[in-house]
Amino acid sequence: MRRLLVVLGSVLALLLPAVPATAADDLLDRLKAIPGLTVVSETQPTGYRFFVLTYRQPADHRHPGRGTYEQRLTLLHRSADAPTVLSTNGYGLAANPQPGRTEPTRLLDANQVSVEHRFFTPSRPAPADWDDLTIWQEATDEHRIVTALKTIYSAKWIQTGGSKGGMTSVYHRRFYPNDVDGVVAYVAPNDSLNDLDGAYDRFFATVGDAACRSALDNVQREALKRRDRLVPRLEASGYTFSRTLGTADRAYEMTVLDTVWAFWQTRLAADCATVPATTATDDELYNWIDDVAGWSFYTDQGLEPYWPYYYQAATQLGWPSLKFAHLRDLRRYPGLYTANSSLPAELRSRHNPFPMIDVDLWVRTASQRMLFVYGQNDPWGGERFTPSRRDSALFVAAGWNHGANIARLAPEESAKATAMLLRWGGVSAAAARSRGPVADLPEEDMLEPWRR
Repeated sequence: MRRLLVVLGSVLALLLPAVPATAADDLLDRLKAIPGLTVVSETQPTGYRFFVLTYRQPADHRHPGRGTYEQRLTLLHRSADAPTVLSTNGYGLAANPQPGRTEPTRLLDANQVSVEHRFFTPSRPAPADWDDLTIWQEATDEHRIVTALKTIYSAKWIQTGGSKGGMTSVYHRRFYPNDVDGVVAYVAPNDSLNDLDGAYDRFFATVGDAACRSALDNVQREALKRRDRLVPRLEASGYTFSRTLGTADRAYEMTVLDTVWAFWQTRLAADCATVPATTATDDELYNWIDDVAGWSFYTDQGLEPYWPYYYQAATQLGWPSLKFAHLRDLRRYPGLYTANSSLPAELRSRHNPFPMIDVDLWVRTASQRMLFVYGQNDPWGGERFTPSRRDSALFVAAGWNHGANIARLAPEESAKATAMLLRWGGVSAAAARSRGPVADLPEEDMLEPWRR
């Protein structure tokens, strides 16, 4: 009997792959060996290892001796042989990051590296020189991270991001085109010429049907007519306004101006039935706008976490400039709808148009392996990137908003986009499903939670 057990054990040893005793710790050791990388925590959902990390970055890559900061990132490890997805959401990570997968990560069954954008806390130099918050500086942060982690993950790399994160992925590709093997940018605005924003006004003149557009315009007009009754509600909310917009009245007008944009960004045409009539009560009107746009956002407390975005919009990215012709007789602050309005006085800056002009031209003419996905009814798609003819494409999800993705495309286009991604990632559909069981992790849409 004992001899039989020994023989069976020998046979099993030949059939099963060898697992070194140190295999479980090999990845951890390799991560810890990367200079400047710190492992903060680790969990192990089924089929993965999930790490919260920090990576020491120069505050100014042009002068690396002038101080550093710790940039937060996470790593969802599937296999060292799998492709890796670099996810850039353009903002900050959650205070307590949890494992999740972007759509490209799921389709490729890939590893995933998610990076917190510089200057979103806690990934901010101290003291902070806001001149160091540029698209090139962030692209160089990501370049250093990719270079460091390629010592572990040598298969294909794909970068992805949604909205501002999609823009961030494009900028990285512009400055470091050899870092990754392809980009999937979701709902990424392209404000190539900030002073020529007629595309946004044309979008709002045609989106949805005429009845819905009229109802939304009337909501804005009615809200501004009732400001003397409704602004006191905002003043009594407990929020403050002096640091950024200045007064509750200015914050009220900004929120009303943003309501139609927020509606089409987050809702579908079917939701037009929820738009209040002009006969709605004050409570109904106030609560509907709160649900769609959020009165709390254009307050000191709501805006401060997003100062890095508004600073980038003011200095380089640009912002939507709308005419609001239907509200001209009711507005009190004609110059309010700008990025600088949402910043404290010391951060307000002049706009430099050249970085966006450069990126737009490069994407149109020299970029390759770039996939853009937009929603038909998403205002942020009013000005889109135009991909080159170099193994690149643009798809639009019919009827969709800022949550558009590959799965929401028409079946034929979804299959085409998926095939492009799999080819860039160097895997077949069958291979992407063959690595064994995994935890049912939430899918990350890479959009900011305050407006989805």
